[in-house]
Amino acid sequence: MPDKTGATRKGHVLAAAIILISSAVPALAAQKLGEVQGARTPDAIYAKTCGYCHGRNVGPIILGRAIPAETVKYIVRHGQNGMPAFRPTEVTPAELDALATWVEKSASRKQEHGQ
Repeated sequence: MPDKTGATRKGHVLAAAIILISSAVPALAAQKLGEVQGARTPDAIYAKTCGYCHGRNVGPIILGRAIPAETVKYIVRHGQNGMPAFRPTEVTPAELDALATWVEKSASRKQEHGQ
């Protein structure tokens, strides 16, 4: 039967470890709660958000097709077929305006494949 001192000590060590780990997680996050995300370029948004599916045989190729910016904005906010809608917290209105114009005027990319 363990003595109370050993059990108490183990409990304190465990509690300290949990506090240490839980306090380190927010420090590792790219964006902290309440922080405003920095402006992202259309190319960066496309690479991280759109390009995950488009041009990789998941979603249709959208670059180089001169899709009107208003159409891009509508589909991004409302979704279509298998594509989910993206909230203003995911792509800000200013980012979406820049992205939609960028997609409309973009050239096709040889490395992209699909429909």
